[in-house]
Amino acid sequence: MRTEIQLGTLHLSEQERARASEWSIGCDWNAAVPRSVGALVAAKAAADPDAIAVDCVGGVLSYRRLWERTGAFIESLSDRGVGPGHTVAVTGGRSADLIAVFLAVEAIGAVYLPVPADWPVQRMRTVLERGAAVVVDTDARPEGATPERTRAEEAAVAAGLGILQASAVGASAAADRPLSPREVPVDEVRYCIYTSGTTGTPKGALVEQRGMMNHLWAKVIELGLTESDTVAFTAPIGFDISIWQMLAPLAVGGSIAVVGDADVAFPRRLDHRLTTAGATVVELVPTMIEWLVSESAKRNTPVLATARWLISTGEELTAGLTGRVLASMPELGLMNAYGPTECSDDVTHHAVTEQDANLPRVYVGRPVMGSRLYLLHFNEDEHGWTAAAPGTVGELFVGGVVVGRGYALAPSTTARAFFTDVFDEQSPTRRLYRTGDLARFDGETVLYLGRVDRQVKLSGVRIELVEVEAAIDSHPGVEQCAALVGSHGGKPALVIYYTSAAGVPPHDLQQHASETLPPSMVPKSFRIVSSMPTTPNGKIDHRQLAEFEGTI
Repeated sequence: MRTEIQLGTLHLSEQERARASEWSIGCDWNAAVPRSVGALVAAKAAADPDAIAVDCVGGVLSYRRLWERTGAFIESLSDRGVGPGHTVAVTGGRSADLIAVFLAVEAIGAVYLPVPADWPVQRMRTVLERGAAVVVDTDARPEGATPERTRAEEAAVAAGLGILQASAVGASAAADRPLSPREVPVDEVRYCIYTSGTTGTPKGALVEQRGMMNHLWAKVIELGLTESDTVAFTAPIGFDISIWQMLAPLAVGGSIAVVGDADVAFPRRLDHRLTTAGATVVELVPTMIEWLVSESAKRNTPVLATARWLISTGEELTAGLTGRVLASMPELGLMNAYGPTECSDDVTHHAVTEQDANLPRVYVGRPVMGSRLYLLHFNEDEHGWTAAAPGTVGELFVGGVVVGRGYALAPSTTARAFFTDVFDEQSPTRRLYRTGDLARFDGETVLYLGRVDRQVKLSGVRIELVEVEAAIDSHPGVEQCAALVGSHGGKPALVIYYTSAAGVPPHDLQQHASETLPPSMVPKSFRIVSSMPTTPNGKIDHRQLAEFEGTI
């Protein structure tokens, strides 16, 4: 995968540049951050080989076994010609092998590309054709299973790629010799995660080694992680928080509790799995946190009995839910986290207090180390940017070591979101990222205030409504359509309004959407209308549709 990028130019006057710098908030980069996860795992495997690294439902894996498994994948991938800069696409569920594959990718110097197994074949193929060298499937096939191709296999064949079944990878021929981790360049691209794109095409955010390690160490420091901790691995592999969940505990010699999809789907099973695994740190989206709080109230029993930290991310944590969490789990630390995939995951952390439950909105926190945040306004009359004065709302820009490389094979998209850092000549990346989020600084703390554009988050998944509309609009029977967040079954959900002279029924559109969009982006409700409301310039009036949706 080619990872060269071209940055955009941010136009500010010298005066506005000085103001934005003066009013920015941030935390310096700690140069003592370790350079690789592999080196830390290797050291632990040598010093305490039988310590548990990964706790799966089917058993546990020691540090020695995890490092040996890593060596086996290094050998298998190298035999297939994978080397530095190549992209290794990985599909399958959360597992010990998934973690070992990531460590192998880091050791080789390749780029890790998670491809969720529930993506449609066409979406998988589109991503794979952008430069993947090989596909690794970490899901084990049951004995006697039919030889039918999985979606990943279909996409790999269509893209002309080979597929490596992790279950077929045996012990390394060099298993009896110590595996030495290499010196990893800090600016090496480590992973690529695809997010929803405004053009109707997904975009791959490229994150460098230094940004990833900085974020892992920020979690280690602010959560106080030690070898006694067990971090729950609950995130889907295509979600950026999966990276820290499976790596940060290894960085301190702790363990990972892998949580299967069947357990994540039901609050009682989720709580049982987390408690029996002794999970001390759990990160969930607010929707799932609400499930657990409701389950606790329904059963009149505590949940997350072994946890000391609960982290909320992916959606806005409301003051109401904050109050319910603190009331039902008073001994538990609650952290609110915020950050875009393009900036190595979270760029702010906030240890929530009882006072937050009485605020209109909960703070997303202070900048993590290695990040610097700026608030700007775009002046349409002068076609340039001005600094947002202290206490006022502005669009949030991120600088520092946390800023990723850009988008894979998308120079124009990159140049619209990533800019040369005009504020800090000492920045390790010399890049700024335009989040598209509105925020206000309250001293050194950030208050998130929503999106500038039409991007939304549902159940922790970032969705560009334009991409959803593009998928629906591709149906030959649809003339116009508009996507928005409405209600389905009493819960927030994607809703489509559309016009169709042919009278295309909703179930046809839902089936059509599921062929190109991942499950999390398939609308739940479809409402056919005779015509779309429009603005004076003839564009679909999304605000009017939203007001109408609110009356249903």
